[in-house]
Amino acid sequence: MTEAAPRRFVLVTGMSGAGLSTTLKALEDLGYEVLDNLPLSFFDLLLRENESRDRPLAIGIDSRTRDFTADALLVRLKKLRSRAGVAVQLVCVDADNDAILRRFTETRRRHPLALDRPIMDGIYNERVILEPLKAVADVVIDTSDLSIHDLRRIVAGRFGLDRRPDLGVFVTSFSYRKGLPRDADMVFDVRFLRNPHWDIELRPFTGQDPRVATYIEADPECAPFMERLTGFLGPLLPRYRMEGKSYLTIAFGCTGGKHRSVYVAERLAAWLGVQGVEVGLSHRGLDGTVEVAGAKT
Repeated sequence: MTEAAPRRFVLVTGMSGAGLSTTLKALEDLGYEVLDNLPLSFFDLLLRENESRDRPLAIGIDSRTRDFTADALLVRLKKLRSRAGVAVQLVCVDADNDAILRRFTETRRRHPLALDRPIMDGIYNERVILEPLKAVADVVIDTSDLSIHDLRRIVAGRFGLDRRPDLGVFVTSFSYRKGLPRDADMVFDVRFLRNPHWDIELRPFTGQDPRVATYIEADPECAPFMERLTGFLGPLLPRYRMEGKSYLTIAFGCTGGKHRSVYVAERLAAWLGVQGVEVGLSHRGLDGTVEVAGAKT
């Protein structure tokens, strides 16, 4: 008889204003049963031994939760992980103080821990409260520089129910003017390649355009770089799989995030697809748009 697959539990916590609601909504769209702001006193009742295993469960627990403390949640997390037939992950959604302050200011919302005080007081207080959870979290997602689309893509990549039990790779291009992507595991600077920006006829186009691609490929360093890049990554991917890593983000940056980084990201994503790797692709420098590719086999 085939042993039943363990039921998946994802516990989501983190800073107010960091994207907890978006994360839970993304999990719900993936097929999880989602409960938000669950009082800890109900936690044990919900996770009874006879609870159905037909559907994975995502629970949002944070500083808004009645009777919440980090220690109390850690005790329940330890008990849950000791049970047979369950697979548990603790996710901490975070962002830097400036990003959280900006989001509360733009939406004119009150911080739950600073109803009668400056927002920054609440941010500092909450960060201290949540630090023990962040320190032991299985996944920390920093949303400081992420769009909603980026956050949903990361959640889908890490927690999708229909994805293959294999290493998923996400390739992205970005502009150095806007800073490094915080979720990147590897970052490559491709500003050494010929810059199509200085060709007036090519400037309006992107690295996805065949004319721009031809221009970059004319750089004598382009082909050797791509060969070294794939030669470098090829042996690494099986090792990441052996170590149990499920998700890898590779970022390529150039000055404007429009030409060279886009071209190289497109080339690498295509190569990964030929290798049978599950790969996603986005271009953060193209007017903020995000293009997510499906798995390529």
